[in-house]
Amino acid sequence: MKVLLTGTAGASGRPEPGCRCASCAAPPPDRRRPFGFVVDGVVTYPFRDPPDGYRPCAGGLGLVCPDGTRLLHLPQGASVPVQETSRYDVVLIDLLDRPERLGELRRAGLADAATTVVAVGLDHRIRSEEELAGRLRLWGAITVPDGTEVTPGQGVAPLTPLRALLLGGSRSGKSAEAEARLAAEPHVTYVATGPDGTGDGEWAARVRAHRERRPAHWASLETTALAAAIRAATTPLLIDGLGTWLAAVFDEHGAWEGDRAPVIARCDELVAAWRQTPQPLVAVSDEVGMGVVPATASGRAFRDALGRLNERLAAESEYAALVVAGRVLAL
Repeated sequence: MKVLLTGTAGASGRPEPGCRCASCAAPPPDRRRPFGFVVDGVVTYPFRDPPDGYRPCAGGLGLVCPDGTRLLHLPQGASVPVQETSRYDVVLIDLLDRPERLGELRRAGLADAATTVVAVGLDHRIRSEEELAGRLRLWGAITVPDGTEVTPGQGVAPLTPLRALLLGGSRSGKSAEAEARLAAEPHVTYVATGPDGTGDGEWAARVRAHRERRPAHWASLETTALAAAIRAATTPLLIDGLGTWLAAVFDEHGAWEGDRAPVIARCDELVAAWRQTPQPLVAVSDEVGMGVVPATASGRAFRDALGRLNERLAAESEYAALVVAGRVLAL
């Protein structure tokens, strides 16, 4: 199978004609034509009446070639064809729309390390070419210029750091960034450290929004035993977040006004587990050092404890970043 990509952008190309958004105003050096491709020089998309030997599959989104190789196109809004059972050799996917669909494909065995995964439908949802390149490295996908011919066996492995710490203030976008980093993983366990919101409507709404945003195929674990959860991990973990965990630890040990030695011990235990993690970790934490000094001794103790914990975990991490207004600043 040889797939010639005649265009890799959205339906209007990139930049979009007449659009004055920040993305279209600063297009990449090579403009992109509207999406289109040709298979083996004879089959165009959509697959209507393909030549003998070629067979549509996946409800018309896929194509089986005479040599048995398989191609799948997942445009914006399309669901993963979970009814299929055979892997695809080439996947053309709009990764700007629900990148977790790639994780679903891998979870279902429809894509693997050898599958050539190409990001298409590239339009002004891209905030920058640098951000796109970083995302694709994490997701194990590539982007190519218009006119490129891709073939099976060009798969790239996701370059996911073993430990990543994301810091940020309230509503900074740190949780969404953490979720995006693991979106293309086939198996992820989301570790929730905060209360479920029972009896607090506003907090319950926050919890519900987080749950609805996360991929449906992710597992969930609600616990404050973080060190044990890390040591026992069999899938990548997303921990959200360390601030609510530390507050719970203060509560468990009555440390707001009492002895704080047990809190220090729990932090030591977490750092030790973080250092020896058997699976990739992405953790979200609050950056508490930029606000006013808390008015109470207990507030200052919590701020100091979380600041020290953030510093220690960052020192043990391959990647750390500060998220501000949805923008990621690597540290």
